[in-house]
Amino acid sequence: MSDLADLTAVDLLAGYRRRTLSPVEVVEAVLDRIAVAEPHLAATYALDPDGARAAAKESEARWARGEPLGALDGAPVTLKELIAIRGVAKPLGSAATVLVPEPADAPPTARLREAGAVILGQTTCPDFGMLSSGLSSFHPLSRNPWDLSRTPGGSSAGAGAAAAAGYGPLHVGTDIGGSVRLPAGWCGIFGLKPSNGRIPIDPPTIGRVAGPMTRTVTDSALLMSVLSRPDRRDHMSLPPAAIDWLDLGIDLAGLRIGLMLEPGCGLAVEPQVAAAVTAAAALLEQAGAIVEPVAPILTRPMLDGLDLFWRARAWSDIVAMPRERAKRILPFIHAWAAGAAEADGLAVYLGFSQIAAMREAGTRASAAYDFLLSPTAPIPAFAAELPSPTNDPARPFEHIAFTVAYNMTEQPAASINCGYTDDGLPIGLQIVGQRFDDLGVLRLSRAFEQLRGPQKPWPRLDPAW
Repeated sequence: MSDLADLTAVDLLAGYRRRTLSPVEVVEAVLDRIAVAEPHLAATYALDPDGARAAAKESEARWARGEPLGALDGAPVTLKELIAIRGVAKPLGSAATVLVPEPADAPPTARLREAGAVILGQTTCPDFGMLSSGLSSFHPLSRNPWDLSRTPGGSSAGAGAAAAAGYGPLHVGTDIGGSVRLPAGWCGIFGLKPSNGRIPIDPPTIGRVAGPMTRTVTDSALLMSVLSRPDRRDHMSLPPAAIDWLDLGIDLAGLRIGLMLEPGCGLAVEPQVAAAVTAAAALLEQAGAIVEPVAPILTRPMLDGLDLFWRARAWSDIVAMPRERAKRILPFIHAWAAGAAEADGLAVYLGFSQIAAMREAGTRASAAYDFLLSPTAPIPAFAAELPSPTNDPARPFEHIAFTVAYNMTEQPAASINCGYTDDGLPIGLQIVGQRFDDLGVLRLSRAFEQLRGPQKPWPRLDPAW
């Protein structure tokens, strides 16, 4: 029974259609898995076993009548806590948040309900989603199932851990600088940051997207077929597009691919990471793609400028809080935001202007290529207790140089596992497409998924721990 928790959404839905699998049995298997792993991973928030069981019974009845509600009927799913679920408060990962039940489902939640998905609950994130770790002033520390001493990444920390540990097949995160791709890379799963606006989200802001986090590319494509449906609440969303998300075939012959092995600034790429990404590029080249080296996009002024703008935005929220509430914020985040306390308007504006510089550099770098490849992160997963690899609020984003630019260029970018360190930690390969070519990124990711060969077994936590 417990192995049902490891089945893909595609396989679950096929089993429901053939009447060989039951949504009720699947949800119980997933809840059993969570009961074993959650004391070690701390990946969930507002887990709703009773609600999930009730939704599974309703799904089972629909399948028995031959009347599934939609493309995900009976498939278990979690949503990052930054994505509203009606009636559930959003702590935003922070003890400083006033907990008020959300009045309505956010667009991704609404689309999942309409498609019949079984919502298990939410997954954790750090304070205000501004760390690439599972460290939070509100939640217990989230950990990586591949090695409990390591972070799952962030800010979609719980989603990355949950997907790798088998908390069902489907998870939805958000990404403003790498928050889907970094945990995907460090947890060995697949994560897609779609083109900005492809998945409606509320509230929208510059660079912020929602994206699927799954064990397989096809499951993410299936999620995209639902999440990309329109919602007028997102005033930054793209026009609806007729995309056959499950048409994942691609001819690699002649594809032009740029290989970026240097980040431009920040942490240096560790040799094992560089070797795994280079080997991945070689597999695509052997299959007929044309792979060429490409210079990095990001510069120190770009990263520092965006950092200052984000600090100023966070500091404006903090100074508006009552002092006693602000004291509850994770000290690292408070110290980071306070770095903008003395910044003047011109400095903040110049920081904001680096978004345009990233867009220009990204467009220029991508112009000659169908896709770009790079490491997802320059290093493997770092210690779980750290807020960032540097543990320095003056240098918090030294590890996001490969990811953050594509939030600003609005290009689709995915992370897929391409190898392991000597210690058995996953290594992520980032695949970047031309703006709006989300399907192309999924197709190349699926081709690499088939080329890369067998992977290590998914981590299973021992109930005796």
